[in-house]
Amino acid sequence: MKRCTFPIRLLAVLLLAGAAHGASAQSRAPIVIKFSHVVAPDTPKGRAAERFRQLAEEMTGGRVRVEVYPNSQLYKDREELEALQLGAVQMLAPSLAKFAPLGVREFEAFDLPYIFPSKAALYRVTEGRIGRELLRRLEPKGITGLAYWDNGFKIMSANQPLLAPADFRGLRMRIQASRVLDAQMRALGAQPLALAFSDTAPALRDGVVQGTENTPSNMYTQGMHAYQRHLTVSNHGYLGYAVIVNKKFWDGLPRGLRRTLERAMQEATAYEKAIAQRTNDEALEKIRQAGSTTIHRLSAQQQAAWRRAMQPVYTQMDARIGRDVVRAIRREAEAD
Repeated sequence: MKRCTFPIRLLAVLLLAGAAHGASAQSRAPIVIKFSHVVAPDTPKGRAAERFRQLAEEMTGGRVRVEVYPNSQLYKDREELEALQLGAVQMLAPSLAKFAPLGVREFEAFDLPYIFPSKAALYRVTEGRIGRELLRRLEPKGITGLAYWDNGFKIMSANQPLLAPADFRGLRMRIQASRVLDAQMRALGAQPLALAFSDTAPALRDGVVQGTENTPSNMYTQGMHAYQRHLTVSNHGYLGYAVIVNKKFWDGLPRGLRRTLERAMQEATAYEKAIAQRTNDEALEKIRQAGSTTIHRLSAQQQAAWRRAMQPVYTQMDARIGRDVVRAIRREAEAD
C-alpha cells in the first residue's frame, strides 16, 4: 500500500496545479460584451457603437472585448429585447418605442409628433430627471439603461409629393411597431404597416408599402431613397435610442470595471451626439446628389397644417402613455 502513496500524492499535486493553471487562464480571458443593433455601421448609432468598442477595450486594458453586430446580423427588431433578457447578448441600443411591448409605455412619448421643438429641448428631457426616471423603469424587466443616443428628427418619403395631410390619404406607410406612430399615420389618412427595419427597403422596392418615415442617415444607408421619388424634410418626429445592458450581467461585473465602462459609455455618448446631426445632413446631401429623389421642405403654413392634423394623437395616447408623463415632458421641452 505504501508504494501507491507517492504516485497518488503526485497525481493530486498535478491535478491541483492543472486546475490552478486553468483557473488562472480563465481569469485572464477577456469579458465579452456582444453589442447587437439593427442599423448600418455608417450611421450615428453604428459609429457610436464602434467608438464604445474602442474606448471600452482601451480603457479596460483588454479586460473587456466588445463584439459589435450591426445590420440585424444577430436579431431583428422584435427579437433583440428578448435576446438581451435571456442573456444571449449583453448590450443593445433599441429605438425608444420598443420598450412599450415590455409594459414600459412611457417611452412612447418620444414618438409623439412635434413634441420636441429643438435638440436642446430634447436633451433637457433625456439628460435630466425625466430621462433618468424612465431608464429606472426598465430595471424590473432585467434591463439597465446606460445612456440615450440621438439619431435625429425624421423625414417622410413616398413616390408622390407629401406636402399636405391630404397627400397621405390611402398610402401604405411603413412604421416601426408603435401605437403612437400607428395613430400618427391614421391621423394623416394613411394606412400604417409595422415592419422590421431590415425589411423596409425590400418592402419599398416591391411595393408592399408606398412610403415611410425615418432619419436621412437610416434612409440613405439602407438604400431606401432608391425606391422613393419624393422626400419631405418635415422634422415631425424624433428617433432616439437607449443603450441598455442585461442587468444581471452588468451587476455581476467588478465595480471598478463597471465604472470604467460607464466612463467609456459617457465618452461614446458625447461622440454620438456630436456626429448625429452632421451624419444626417451629409446623408440628405448624398440623397440629393443621387438625383433620383426630389427633396421638399415645408413652409411654415404647411408645417402648421401637419401639426393640426396630428394633434389628435395626443388625446388618443394620453391614457396609454400617461398624461402626467406627457405633460412633464412637454413642460420641460417648452421651457425655452
